[in-house]
Amino acid sequence: MSIPGAQRALIAAAGGGDEGAFAALVEPHRAELHRHCYRMLGSVHDADDAVQESLLRAWQAVGRFDGRGPVRPWLYRIATNRCLTMIEARRRRELPTDLSPDTVATEQTAWLEPYPGALLELDSLSPEARTVEREGIELAFVAALQQLSALQRAVLVLRAVLDFPASEVAELLETTVPAVNSALQRARAVVDRRAPARSQQRELARLGGDVRTIAERYTRAWESADVEGIVAMLADDVRLAMPPMPRCYEGPAAVAAALSSGPITHRWRLLPTTANGQLAFGGYRWHDASGVFVAEGLDVLTLRDGRITAITAFLLDDLDAYGLPRTISAGPR
Repeated sequence: MSIPGAQRALIAAAGGGDEGAFAALVEPHRAELHRHCYRMLGSVHDADDAVQESLLRAWQAVGRFDGRGPVRPWLYRIATNRCLTMIEARRRRELPTDLSPDTVATEQTAWLEPYPGALLELDSLSPEARTVEREGIELAFVAALQQLSALQRAVLVLRAVLDFPASEVAELLETTVPAVNSALQRARAVVDRRAPARSQQRELARLGGDVRTIAERYTRAWESADVEGIVAMLADDVRLAMPPMPRCYEGPAAVAAALSSGPITHRWRLLPTTANGQLAFGGYRWHDASGVFVAEGLDVLTLRDGRITAITAFLLDDLDAYGLPRTISAGPR
């Protein structure tokens, strides 16, 4: 592939130690590399580390980069290899979460973190590419990825989400095209079984203005401790997960019992936001001592036909990344 002269000049300058030239080469790819590392690792914080270490390695190696190929695949090679190393070195997670519909949580399932909507910098992409990127960051899909081997995970993301050719993926992973195709087939079988068939992006687009109504109903029900109101919004196959607790609650009755046993008995305020390209809410619980509602969690909803099929309630007290405050005053709604 022909490399533009301007990029060749930047590569040469970066190889000579020009930090500004190196930044001009890699910064356009930083956001997509972060999404890639999040898909591979299931953790925003691990993705932060992976991207930082990958760019450091790229800086150290840019003098040996011959510039005969595009910068983007070279960066993806470095970032993917870093993720594979991190996966291999990980200790077994003792706080599992499984968000897929038909799987029981196991100790081998990585604890997933939500992905702030503010990190989805997709304005430069076409509408179709934007949808693909958002679908590739949905919570259940990323959870299903964590069930795959490291190689299968890398192949599926590079081929199915990023649309790299099989030959390029084989070169990037230092394997063969038949091995890539075999890993892709096995990975797709697992993900198809464990991730919802309907994209949340297409569901939200189909619902249109009804999403706002759903958000308002969910907020009112929580803030008024209306368990029946929440249950009325649930699908028959709904699942409630509350990371880092390993247990999941399946079905409206089980969800109602779980909420009634503790969470819904407190005073709450909810603020809408987005996570993993999905409808989400920052949850604020009343604290008598401070006289304010304090951030304690993030609910990420999965919808189908206007009903809630999954509630994933993450324990978070810092919602800055979601554009939300840490406390809310006690004033009227």
